[in-house]
Amino acid sequence: MRIAITGTRGTLGATFARQAQAAGHSVLPLNRPECDLTDLRALHQALGEFGPDWVINPAAYTDVDGCEQHPDLAYAVNALGARNVALAAARVGAAVAHISTNVVFDGTAHTPYTELHPRSPVGVYGRSKAAGEQYIETLAPRFYIVRVSWLYGKTGDHFIHKITKAADARGALNVVDDEISTPTYAEDTAAALLTLLGRPDPTYGWYHLVNTGECSRYTYTQRILALTGRGHIPLTPVSHTAFQRAAPIPPYTPLANTVGAADGLRLRPWEDALAAYLAEF
Repeated sequence: MRIAITGTRGTLGATFARQAQAAGHSVLPLNRPECDLTDLRALHQALGEFGPDWVINPAAYTDVDGCEQHPDLAYAVNALGARNVALAAARVGAAVAHISTNVVFDGTAHTPYTELHPRSPVGVYGRSKAAGEQYIETLAPRFYIVRVSWLYGKTGDHFIHKITKAADARGALNVVDDEISTPTYAEDTAAALLTLLGRPDPTYGWYHLVNTGECSRYTYTQRILALTGRGHIPLTPVSHTAFQRAAPIPPYTPLANTVGAADGLRLRPWEDALAAYLAEF
């Protein structure tokens, strides 16, 4: 397959590009400044020259507090950028796999969100990503929308890096215990997405390609510190309201992989994925 991928310097984009190339696919990285999602003409030119079968769109403005402070930029990248990807892909006859987020939900549920739960974002980041999903659904004739949560991987400055650095610097941590979701390993999501793309009879639509299970930030941190030899560092559980944030935080956003699992596409438990990652950390 010929696969164009936006944002290959990010965690999922880099992981997917590496796995796709290792599987023998031809990959076109699409990154700024040469190809900006907000520049439709640049996307038309790049895809027109490459002729992809698929366009994968993990690129996004993911700083949730930054999105609150710079909403125009958030919508330009996360909403209009997705629109541009859909339009450019449609022009060359390519299908689209768009990466979205658990934060398109408001966090008021009591059980994990399924793929078809109504979107109800509460902040600029979530609203801009929900708008991007709507553009994909409307403008891309063949699409996957893949939602992920608390993503980490071999590249990127994610929660695991930040919490271990903070633990080493401070010697003790206050960690939120009432924000709950599912840590997801980019290696697992990328492999599952490649499986979807390789199906001879594509099953398009919405997917939650996350590791199974759920945990709080506090429980997640406990496991990280224990697995990295830092289990002696004291942790104090606190409410998310103890931290002043520009963005509202949906407290409960685990995603249920129901569509993929019904078709045999299951990701391992988050605890197992985390242990595998930290074994190479």
